[in-house]
Amino acid sequence: MTPTLPAPPADPTTHAMLQITGLNVYYGESHILRDVDLTVPQGKMVCLIGRNGVGKTTLLKSVIGLLKPRSGRILFDQELITAKSPDQRARLGIGYVPQGREIIPRLTVKENLLLGLEARPQRARQQTIPPEIFQLFPVLETMLGRMGGDLSGGQQQQLAIARALMGNPRLLVLDEPTEGIQPSIILEIEAAVRRIIETTGISVLLVEQHLHFVRQADWYYAMQKGGIVASGPTDGLSQEVIQKFLAV
Repeated sequence: MTPTLPAPPADPTTHAMLQITGLNVYYGESHILRDVDLTVPQGKMVCLIGRNGVGKTTLLKSVIGLLKPRSGRILFDQELITAKSPDQRARLGIGYVPQGREIIPRLTVKENLLLGLEARPQRARQQTIPPEIFQLFPVLETMLGRMGGDLSGGQQQQLAIARALMGNPRLLVLDEPTEGIQPSIILEIEAAVRRIIETTGISVLLVEQHLHFVRQADWYYAMQKGGIVASGPTDGLSQEVIQKFLAV
């Protein structure tokens, strides 16, 4: 019998920016996501943890519209988006930074950043980079003319997050942003993400294995075999849960 899992505590000053209910996703006839329920409150960071192959990236791709669920509902800011395309979701305010970053190596840093404007409505696309981007990631300002492919992994990750922010998202979806990055840059990215939330009220849904980053989140959900099997506030993460869902 599956236990009833707690949802993030209600806050009268916020509402659910993302609410997933009963989500089932298949690859062909392989049942990958099984009755997933998940909530990301406005202005909060929620971290999805679990070993490789349990469905975390599949869930993120379902949120941004790259995969279509067989059943279930996805609400974004109380609007049903289950049938909407990825570009429609981006224009509603969902920004996505995929695993592996996927910046365009033969474009400059500036050109990569300006591509992020495509997620904005046409009328809001001003070909300028807000100063807040460089306050979050100062290194990018010194590298505007450099090719994206010439940046280090950590710098590319900062560029990928900054590019997503150029679209003015209300929900930022990050898939393992610290993968393959040196520890000092991990701390910079953690600090930037927390600052984004605190200064803009953006909500964040994060897939992460790095424990220190996981603990920056307000709430966690643990996945196993395509389903949510545990959840709670990250300040209550037990050693048992850490060993079960984060240990390599």
